[in-house]
Amino acid sequence: MHTQQALFDNRRAAGQKLAHALSGARYDLVLAPPRGGVPVAYEVAIALKLPLDVVIVRKIGAPGQPEVGLGAVVDGDPPQVVWTADVLQVFQPSERYLEAEVERQLSEITRRRQAYIGNRAPINVSERHVLLVDDGIATGGTAKAAARALRQAGAATVTLAVPVAPQSTLDELATEVDDLVCLATPEPFIAVGLHYHDFTQTSDDEVITLLQKAPSF
Repeated sequence: MHTQQALFDNRRAAGQKLAHALSGARYDLVLAPPRGGVPVAYEVAIALKLPLDVVIVRKIGAPGQPEVGLGAVVDGDPPQVVWTADVLQVFQPSERYLEAEVERQLSEITRRRQAYIGNRAPINVSERHVLLVDDGIATGGTAKAAARALRQAGAATVTLAVPVAPQSTLDELATEVDDLVCLATPEPFIAVGLHYHDFTQTSDDEVITLLQKAPSF
């Protein structure tokens, strides 16, 4: 069953196919959530000769229920906070709680970004055509937060590009981005990894190596 459903050999092979589908349109830079999105995005960046950067999304958990997202902090220049209004209304956390959680997640973003690219500042997305790439989408929570943050940061356009995702999630995300590119929408959709022959977890070392090898900006 696994082999029958596998559409891509591995993330980098998927990235090469995605790059082919994206050629011809205008983009200024490629962003990817680490870790799994980076090998896909690397192939896109190489093929389209675009700079590559990571975009790190951290959920802001509700008081006493950290698995429930009140919003998200998304790194960038500057970082953006995206709130989920209906969940905030239910929990009504204090300003102090929210400020502390945002600071805590910003610290974690800073730590992770430094681990991946050292002291290099994030790429400024203002008035630029941004290509947001991941290895696949299931529920779309991370993609939605990242897309909203990029809009808030003044991106000229945001295009979300993935090898595989369920159609229902793409429908939900369509209003969050200017364009959507997805190579396959298999039904039933169980998990992203089922559609890869090799979906081995991407290591931090691989992320660091690919970011160093990608076109500079």
